[in-house]
Amino acid sequence: MRIRALNHSTYQHLYHVIWGTKYRRHFLKPDVVQKRLADSVYETVRLHPELYIFKLKTDLDHVHIQIEIAPSISVASAIGSIKARSSIALKNHFQFISRMYLDGGIWSVGYYSSTNGLNEETIRRYIENQGRRDYSADAQKELGFS
Repeated sequence: MRIRALNHSTYQHLYHVIWGTKYRRHFLKPDVVQKRLADSVYETVRLHPELYIFKLKTDLDHVHIQIEIAPSISVASAIGSIKARSSIALKNHFQFISRMYLDGGIWSVGYYSSTNGLNEETIRRYIENQGRRDYSADAQKELGFS
C-alpha cells in the first residue's frame, strides 16, 4: 500500500468494496458491458483526485473494487458517486440495460466495505510499545522501524 499525504494529514486508507446489480440481474457481460463499466468508474476517479483504484473486477451481477479514499471523503459519498455515474453511463450506452431499469438506477441499494490494512496484531503491539525508547533490533524489525 502506498502512503499518501494531504496538507494536514498522512494516510493509508484502502477499502475493498462490493455492490450488486438491482434484483441481482446478470447483465455485466464480459468484455463489452464490463469494459464500459470500468471506463465509467475510471472516468469518475479522474474527476476526484482523492480517489485511487488499485483493482476493479466484476462478475455477472456484482462489482469488486479495491479503492483508496482520502480521509476528507466518506466511503459512502465516494461509492455513491461511482455508482451514480456508472449507472447513468451504462443506461445511456446500452438500450437493454435502460429497458430493464426504466424507473431508476441499475445498482442495488447499499454496498459492503472492509478496510485493507496492516497486520492487526502488529498495530496492537506498536501502540502498546509507545513511549518506550529502547527497542531491541528484533522488535524494531517486527514493528517496521528498520
